Amino acid sequence: MKNNINSSLLTKNNVGKISDEDRLLQKDYLEAVKSFARLTYESVYVIDYEKMAFEYVSENPLFLGGYSAQTVLKLGYEFYFRNVLQEDLELLSLINNAGFDFFEKLPAEEKKQYSITYDFHLVRKDGIPVLINHKLTPLFLTSEGKMWKAMCVVSISHHKNAGNIRIYKQGTNEIWELDLTSHIWRKSEKPRLTKRETEILLLYAQGLTIKEVADKIFVAPDTVKYYRRRIFERLGVDNIVEALSYAVNSKII
Repeated sequence: MKNNINSSLLTKNNVGKISDEDRLLQKDYLEAVKSFARLTYESVYVIDYEKMAFEYVSENPLFLGGYSAQTVLKLGYEFYFRNVLQEDLELLSLINNAGFDFFEKLPAEEKKQYSITYDFHLVRKDGIPVLINHKLTPLFLTSEGKMWKAMCVVSISHHKNAGNIRIYKQGTNEIWELDLTSHIWRKSEKPRLTKRETEILLLYAQGLTIKEVADKIFVAPDTVKYYRRRIFERLGVDNIVEALSYAVNSKII
């Protein structure tokens, strides 16, 4: 896939020389990453910003797009240029610039508490584009507070379009959303569900029908439908699949 995006636009985070002290911090860490990858259905990979390469790519198939993990690992950043739509490459460039600008302004002791999530189309080897959700969080920082290595987790997006760029702070309800017109981060809070709404959403996660949910909590099916509409409104989604995906990805349930 041809593109006109300079690769430097996707690599704004230049970490410089890594000290021996910093290198000691990452001894054997990949074993923990591999263990996590074995336990999740999501695709997992690690970016090394010193080498501007992928350090690890799991065998979970979604991110691979029909290629082997070894091929994607070897391609590194070139994988994006070959398998991301041109307009989404431009979006990734914008996310890189805005995301690292945000990250640079954070207090050094808080940087590891933040993660960024966004959606873009990954074109499979068979030519089919798939809208994925991509999450990234720091693994290691240099002594100067630069992001040295980052863990990325890829899942199917519950949105209909690329974008949906948000930054979350661990342990809080704080969210920053990137306005794609002004390129400004706008702060808000996660939507909150009531105890009953959470209960109903968790029952849906078990695969129960409206009638089965109603029987479980001793209410009429119309009452379940009412709460389901409330959940959709709070989360800004259109159906129960999107609601579950949003709630899980946003750590609401």
